[in-house]
Amino acid sequence: MGAERSVRTSALRGRLAGSGVVPPPGLVIVDKPGGFTSHDVVARLRRILRTRKIGHAGTLDPMATGVLVCGVERGTKLLGHLALDTKAYTATIRLGAVTSTDDAEGEIVSTADASGIDEAAIRAGMAALTGAIDQIPSSVSAIKIDGKRAYARVRAGEDVVLPARPVTVSAFILDAVRRGDGVTDLAVAVECSSGTYVRALARDLGAALGVGGHLTALRRTRVGPFTLDHARTLEDLEAAPELSLPLDAAVAVAFPRRDVDPALATDLSHGKPLPPAGVPGTYGVFSPEGHVIGLVGERDGAARPVVVLAPAGG
Repeated sequence: MGAERSVRTSALRGRLAGSGVVPPPGLVIVDKPGGFTSHDVVARLRRILRTRKIGHAGTLDPMATGVLVCGVERGTKLLGHLALDTKAYTATIRLGAVTSTDDAEGEIVSTADASGIDEAAIRAGMAALTGAIDQIPSSVSAIKIDGKRAYARVRAGEDVVLPARPVTVSAFILDAVRRGDGVTDLAVAVECSSGTYVRALARDLGAALGVGGHLTALRRTRVGPFTLDHARTLEDLEAAPELSLPLDAAVAVAFPRRDVDPALATDLSHGKPLPPAGVPGTYGVFSPEGHVIGLVGERDGAARPVVVLAPAGG
């Protein structure tokens, strides 16, 4: 395994060393560092992999670290089709202070003594925020209001209150309680649907306990099927600029798989529909050689192309 990875790394370095040679397509799962925006990560990857054709899915706030899914070359075509509707995080919530952004990057607007908050009350408050809930997103979120990001409106001095929307918090687990001078820090684990704001959970838990709360640390450990086991730091990528998942492997991880004969592989590479196979949802179609041809979805009695990933006839 290590020898194979070393060979792949050397091969990719060689391909990137020559001018005008594009990297192979696929996904890079980045362990995003704190202080970087998702766009900062994309800019760094463009320099590392020497291509402009890189995009990302599932934006992370600058304060947050962890799993950020990025597409490279034809891998960018996957980003809009990946099932990234469930996410997992570890986080630290500080009870005893409210901030303007619901996290540690904002200004403290009020404080209360939270050092004596009962653990049973904390657990009850977390239970009330578990399951299908209506959540008001943080006012400094990236949600658009009349075409303008909410955070941009807040920075411009507007008073922004976003409407509540349904989300699902499938797990909100208390891992540790640390008492401090007037505050209580909670180490928590969260599993939730896409669109859930963990800092809003911190805000709402603090409000329910009557002492206020905000998020001081956030790490995304999973988005869809991609975990920290797939992820690499930017420093690792600088040293060895290989993909986390080449295109064939990325589709095999993220989608159900269907293998077809050469004739059907050629048909799909030309954008033609295939006979149905009874596979629900979007799935990947692979050639006899094990290469992905494209993604399809079944409707109207046929498996119709969602996106073609292989060159025509290839």
